[in-house]
Amino acid sequence: MGDVEKRQDRSPAPAAFEYVSSRESRDLVRLAERYGLFIGGDFVEPRSGEYLATVDPSTEEPLAEVAQAGPEDVDVAVKAAREAYERRWSRIRPAERAKYLFRIARILQERSREFAVMESLNGGKPIKESRDVDLPLSAAHCFYYAGWADELEYAFPNARPKALGVAGQVIPWNFPLLMLAWKIAPALAAGNTVVLKPAETTPLSALLFTDVVRQAELPAGVVNILTGDGRTGADLVKHPEVDKVAFTGSTEVGKAIQRELAGSKKRLTLELGGKAANVVFDDAPLDQAIEGIVNGIYFNQGHVCCAGSRLLVQESIAEPLVAKLKRRLATLRVGDPLDKNTDVGAINSRAQLEKIVALVESGKEEGAEIYQSPCELPDRGYWFPPTVFTNVAQSYRIAQEEIFGPVLSVLTFRTPEEAVEKANNTPYGLSAGVWTDKGSRILWAAQRLRAGVVWANTYNRFDPASPFGGYKESGFGREGGLHGLRPYLALGDGR
Repeated sequence: MGDVEKRQDRSPAPAAFEYVSSRESRDLVRLAERYGLFIGGDFVEPRSGEYLATVDPSTEEPLAEVAQAGPEDVDVAVKAAREAYERRWSRIRPAERAKYLFRIARILQERSREFAVMESLNGGKPIKESRDVDLPLSAAHCFYYAGWADELEYAFPNARPKALGVAGQVIPWNFPLLMLAWKIAPALAAGNTVVLKPAETTPLSALLFTDVVRQAELPAGVVNILTGDGRTGADLVKHPEVDKVAFTGSTEVGKAIQRELAGSKKRLTLELGGKAANVVFDDAPLDQAIEGIVNGIYFNQGHVCCAGSRLLVQESIAEPLVAKLKRRLATLRVGDPLDKNTDVGAINSRAQLEKIVALVESGKEEGAEIYQSPCELPDRGYWFPPTVFTNVAQSYRIAQEEIFGPVLSVLTFRTPEEAVEKANNTPYGLSAGVWTDKGSRILWAAQRLRAGVVWANTYNRFDPASPFGGYKESGFGREGGLHGLRPYLALGDGR
């Protein structure tokens, strides 16, 4: 025993860990200097003659120029989709449509490293999130809906499901590839053709996806990609030959789309903003809850519509929980999105950074106490440190408005009834989280929270078989599961 003791290493434990950079290779992605519009199976020059620059938000360096689609370009794309629908896609057997979706899913898996780099390069999110969340979920959605493509009669029995025709889809910049998969997979499985417009700041993943479309040998015109700013989206939504509109984005734009389509026969689904409450009761496992809180708000820099941006904590545990949260924030690594050690990447654009800064300043002015992670931000690019506000009142802007950034507002409650009342005191109703050891309390809270998704002792968990969507100003309609197929089908029983 004495010999063993003599050989023990009695050197002091390190006070801190030093992370060695582990950067994913940018060479996995080959970028063209300029991209056209993907219409009818080929890239074509925009009739508008206009182009937009897209940049790397972590360095502000230009990555490529992408076409600005005008009204004529939108018209050509919709007509190409209509022709593909009438002449080919609506006529092939559902089992054949399933084969194409299976091919797309497998190709996404095979090229996952390439797509992960593109997501992080153009969007600013950490590579480990692109690699471990966005890509697996994107492929999973394609696999899931491929399985339903030839089973629609079983999914909707006695309803004689039929495709609608041409779907016009507009997606946001926070999850470029995942939102594309959420939109395209159910549309194709139901037998529709698609004209999709990616966000103007993150168009490159959708443009790379066109190579997947070619590799899968999808018939020309079934999927068309139009890049551009909000004008392109407006032209697509208004086009008379679009049968179904699906939009994910801000509540303001969603309201404008709903007004535009009022009185028309177009189907519409909207997945809009949120101001989710993460509710922590006094019997919750605090260390587990801390990880859920961090994942709920700092995942993807807070650029998540269902982010848990309001933390409601029972008064008796507020002080120890906030202390633990601050210690955890000090360990978050902010920096290069392509570094596998990075926890929080770059803000997507200068405009979004300015919005975050303005709302944080309003929180200070209204009297909330601010704590920010003691991290060193890079000199170039768009960056904001993980931030926590305490002593927040319900009336503060930071507690009411969607910040869409790495900013958490902490409020307290005394009783479960007060927690539910505060959680529901928002115009939004997209998601919520509940942390407690009691299953009965989870069920009690979930029944009363006005949110489309309620997570219990976890947060930001997604599955392609589970529907996702909101209430109130968070939109209507669902994506994922069988609920995500219904908006793309005409059912003979009137549903």
